Amino acid sequence: MLKADYKNWVPLGMELGFGAAGAVLTAGALAARKLPLGPGVKKGAGFVLGLGAAGCLAWTGWCFAARRAFSYDGERKLSRQIVEGTAEYVTLPDGGVGLDVGCGSGALTIACAKRNPRARMVGVDRWGPEYASFSKARCEKNAEAEGVTNVRFQKGDACRLEFADESFDAVTSNYVYHNISGVDKQKLLRETLRVLKKGGTFAIHDLMEKARYGDMEKFAAELRAEGYEEVRLIPTANGTFMSKKEGLCYFLAGSTLLVGKK
Repeated sequence: MLKADYKNWVPLGMELGFGAAGAVLTAGALAARKLPLGPGVKKGAGFVLGLGAAGCLAWTGWCFAARRAFSYDGERKLSRQIVEGTAEYVTLPDGGVGLDVGCGSGALTIACAKRNPRARMVGVDRWGPEYASFSKARCEKNAEAEGVTNVRFQKGDACRLEFADESFDAVTSNYVYHNISGVDKQKLLRETLRVLKKGGTFAIHDLMEKARYGDMEKFAAELRAEGYEEVRLIPTANGTFMSKKEGLCYFLAGSTLLVGKK
């Protein structure tokens, strides 16, 4: 029997890499004591190597805790809570089509398809080498495992979506745009909203701190002035999707959901 595997936002390789580096640096710090050098040099080398080892081992612990928290099979299931929480804002009419930008392993696309069984969802992603565990094949296997047939997946670029204006009845995305460097985040939002039909809904979740996104309150006001309805910015690291402590611990304190209707 197939089982969905949405992978983990914190790669196992990261945890193992920091662990291995910590072990090597620890061994180096111990070996430095036996080097045929002056006491001051040996002490300095041991301190630097020991400091590096402590840092790597601390990150190893963080990775271990984060992997457990975000695992779909763990007790906390933080990823599932975030995905399903975002999907609750995606409403499609019978026969409608929704778009998930940056679908990764297909989790949000499939969650939205489940909530809207009389509609269809399209998931697009570039599936770059930096997220090697995510792929179109992984998305399709997960959809099959979940028994979801009203989805399809294709390669795409969030910066330039290959769809005509007003092609979809809803658009959504989850923790995607902050990963795209060198691009104005509000322009990315505009590109996503471009393909949304008049009357369609949007639910875009990301790290929307001012340093990344600029003034989002002003952006929301601009949307309202242009005729968008029910536009809201919903902080989600305050007990909505996760606790404040989790938001700080996992560097997600700026998590915000932008929702509304075109």
